Amino acid sequence: MDMFIDGGWHPSVSGDTQPVTEPATGTVFDTVPQGTAADADIAIRAAARAFDLWRHVPMAERVRIQKACAQAMRDNADRIGAALHRELGRPLPAAVAEITRSADLLDVYAEEGLRLQATMALSAGPGEKTVVTRDPVGVVVAITPFNYPVTLLMFKLGAALIAGCTVVAKPAEDTPTSTLLLAELFHEAGLPAGCFNVVTGRGRGIGSAMIEHPIPRKIAFTGGTAAGKAIAAAATGTMKRVTLELGGQSAAIVCDDADLDRATTAIARHGFANSGQFCYRVNRVYVARPVYAAFLDMLVAKAGKLTLAPAGGTGDLGPLVNEKIYANSELHVADARAKGARVVLGGDRQRGAGFDAGFYFPPTIIADATHDMLILTEETFGPVLGVCPVDNPAEALRHANDSRYGLAGFVFTRDLARGLTLCEGLEAGSVWLNDIHRSSHYVPFGGIKESGLGREKGRYGVEAYLEYKTMYLSYEVPA
Repeated sequence: MDMFIDGGWHPSVSGDTQPVTEPATGTVFDTVPQGTAADADIAIRAAARAFDLWRHVPMAERVRIQKACAQAMRDNADRIGAALHRELGRPLPAAVAEITRSADLLDVYAEEGLRLQATMALSAGPGEKTVVTRDPVGVVVAITPFNYPVTLLMFKLGAALIAGCTVVAKPAEDTPTSTLLLAELFHEAGLPAGCFNVVTGRGRGIGSAMIEHPIPRKIAFTGGTAAGKAIAAAATGTMKRVTLELGGQSAAIVCDDADLDRATTAIARHGFANSGQFCYRVNRVYVARPVYAAFLDMLVAKAGKLTLAPAGGTGDLGPLVNEKIYANSELHVADARAKGARVVLGGDRQRGAGFDAGFYFPPTIIADATHDMLILTEETFGPVLGVCPVDNPAEALRHANDSRYGLAGFVFTRDLARGLTLCEGLEAGSVWLNDIHRSSHYVPFGGIKESGLGREKGRYGVEAYLEYKTMYLSYEVPA
């Protein structure tokens, strides 16, 4: 596949390409351009030309086009989902579900666009008015990771487009094909040329060129904390706005009065979904000692029922996307073993027919984890969960907050007062009490501390792509 720029397919200026590999088999099934600064410049200038037109399109028409794009996603969910399944390795039903759920977010953003308003103060004197309105930021660079490439792009693209911005997207090297297909699909659905462009290449090459380019006014990035810090630093050179959704090391607190069946069901589901490859998953669990053994038994039983889908087969979980991501899980397990933890489920690479060619790691639970272990201090981004006993909720809260991350937190207790107190005490952008739902499209999502800057989703996401403008108007009052 080529890059999609200004409504059409384009190879890189250099003609260089890079492979796209199927994680389940290790087979190269496609290539995409290995873009450079020259390609970034072409795409950004196309977006700038489109911005001059798109910003003036009436909101009602922007909404109509965005809803048409959302419907096109639903109509083509099987095709886009199949591409996502192949490049990421996630089981096909879950890949298709990502497409349809992302389409729903586009509709939510469209509805929020209709609610945007300017304001006019009533306190001005005769012949004077003060109007506060909102202008689109401008050209946006959207850099997305491999784990939920469509969803995390829609976090940015849907908000930017409805605000009147245009976008140049750079998908992860592992998962470019679904994003490229979406760009063509949106163009066919009526989105004008240049409003949604996709470039491909290695992050330190084309990505750096996009961030440092003088035209874009905002960088929207989801990915690792180290990369996010580098992007934030580079963006200051031209004072670009940034939205950064970065790493997480999210903690769950299970109190001695918790409904253990409900807690273990939620944690098993949320801790191992997408083979643990998402930012706000449960990474570590602090459990009250009186229920520690029972909790472990129930969690092991439920997580042990999750199956791995071999190449060409079916199952609950797929392979990890590449060797680098896989190595992190293996490292965290080895570190915990060396420091005295018990591996009560999984812990070793899955081998055998259908598995040997991919980076398969089974659901893994580390018991008796301590804070000198990586599993309780660093993001794993894989299907490995650390469990630590605690003497009381205050100790659990102290451990949960003893982290440079602050993306999400989870609390399980039947005592509502205790639960609310713990939720209020957790240093995290989102907190769940007594269950773990998928993050809502209508409320803000993002982190604190080193988990990021800014918020996405709902009206909060749209506002991130708008600048306030104050207009002072003077006129003669008729006699």
